[in-house]
Amino acid sequence: MDKKVLAIYYTQTGQMRDIINAFTAPLEAAGASVEKVEVKLVSDYAFPWTGSRFYSVMPDCVLEVPAQLEPIHLKEKKYDLVILGYQPWFLWPSIPTNSILSDPNVRAVLQNTPVVTISEARNMWLNAYSRVRSKLKEAGANLVGNIALVDRHLNAISFITIFHWMLRGKKDRYLNIFPKPGVSDEDIANTKTYGETVSKHLETNEWEKLHDELLQQKAVTIKYPLLILETTAISTYVKWANFIVRKRNRRPWLTAFKYYLYVALFFGAPILLTLDAIFVKPFSSKRINAKKQSFLQVIS
Repeated sequence: MDKKVLAIYYTQTGQMRDIINAFTAPLEAAGASVEKVEVKLVSDYAFPWTGSRFYSVMPDCVLEVPAQLEPIHLKEKKYDLVILGYQPWFLWPSIPTNSILSDPNVRAVLQNTPVVTISEARNMWLNAYSRVRSKLKEAGANLVGNIALVDRHLNAISFITIFHWMLRGKKDRYLNIFPKPGVSDEDIANTKTYGETVSKHLETNEWEKLHDELLQQKAVTIKYPLLILETTAISTYVKWANFIVRKRNRRPWLTAFKYYLYVALFFGAPILLTLDAIFVKPFSSKRINAKKQSFLQVIS
């Protein structure tokens, strides 16, 4: 198969690198030339994070302020397929993702090119995907498939384990009690299956039915409770971000936002979901299904 593929992504932990390698293995086995570009920022984020540094990026992330990238050197001016690997941060595309999608060289190769997106998230990826989808449309790209990989454990548990990983730099079992954080090794390895599906469509250059096949393979799943929590939180994050950026000293307000998240997760979320289960969900099946479908589509 004489096809040229660009896989471009950012990673701190190396997890996205593993995902991209597993996903592109079938394409390479079929004979495609896969160029893998791991993007770097000029002022990159140290890993593991400190707590204050982690929360400090929230306003720029939510307000979609890009950062300066190290120069991106691409071998080709045109590709048969672009694979974009990205992470949601604070419900929005990460700052590196926004920076990639703002880069002129990247935007040039995206135009009129089939694109498959792969996200790795704790569990909330809907708004980030919606924003990435819109940015790809603005760049003239043809989004043909989406894969959303998540930590499958309960919301509160994954919140604890992801901070263990982010602040200590170890993807292991916190206290030897909690499960490993992040996307599971099994799910990372299973991206090879999605790669095989994409490879078949790459060979024929017929993309219309790709995303439906990925959906059948459970490359994307939406859990109703997380849908409610995320779509409810979006406007609140925007208000916090706009409020904080106007402050000369952001630190105390970022600390306040941190504790707001704790209260919202462990106290607000259970109350919201209980009220929704009683007063909303039983009477809103059509609206719920329409909302889910809006996030399952590759066309915005």
